[in-house]
Amino acid sequence: VIRQLFAQTPEARLRGYSPSRFSFNSAQGRCPQCEGAGQVKLEMNFLPPAYVVCDTCRGTRFNLETLDIEYGGKNIHQVLDLSIEEALAFFAAIPKVRRPLEALRDTGLDYLKLGQISPTLSGGEAQRMKLVTHLLSGLKEQADLFDQSSKRNLFILEEPTIGLHMLDVKRLVQVLQRLVDAGHSVIVIEHNLDLIAEADWLIDLGPEGGDAGGEIVSTGTPEHLARSKRSHTGRFLRALLPS
Repeated sequence: VIRQLFAQTPEARLRGYSPSRFSFNSAQGRCPQCEGAGQVKLEMNFLPPAYVVCDTCRGTRFNLETLDIEYGGKNIHQVLDLSIEEALAFFAAIPKVRRPLEALRDTGLDYLKLGQISPTLSGGEAQRMKLVTHLLSGLKEQADLFDQSSKRNLFILEEPTIGLHMLDVKRLVQVLQRLVDAGHSVIVIEHNLDLIAEADWLIDLGPEGGDAGGEIVSTGTPEHLARSKRSHTGRFLRALLPS
């Protein structure tokens, strides 16, 4: 959608630029020296290869003709360099862009860059990005993100809170709860007590780690586990849950 917005500007239409021109995967729009990577690989004898910023595009990944086109006073590199939070303000009037950005923010990913490449994401970030993708897939522009009439899904997440600040964990819990309220099912492998305490049903594995684990210690609601004398998870939940 962002590429389409750039292609619809008067200057881009005058030059005949299509939306694909504003992708660094396109031979037309990307820097010919680094081929859209923004970096150049230097082979080192007897040492691992080194990467330096491309001298031609100075890390922008696009050629000069593409960077000439501006939308809202910014070229495509400057837009892709915006964080999710900054992009929300920049595209506030464009629902097709704002909706997925709001979903990213609600899962605690508002600090990521629009143009951030996937290999730089942590495991938890990649999982939450995939979650947002599923949330938005197949939905019409005007459909509510958590519409009761939408298709039911099963989400399986492993440690989605890794690397999250405490406030972001709460936001992630709210998103997962809204999914459940909309009729979806969510299974989470997790150690974060704030998320565990919000679960409808827990399966506690243990009693210890490694070879001393693998057994089902207790199952039930968080309140039930908090009363279990065998469960280490329950012991910590007792201090968290209201008595």
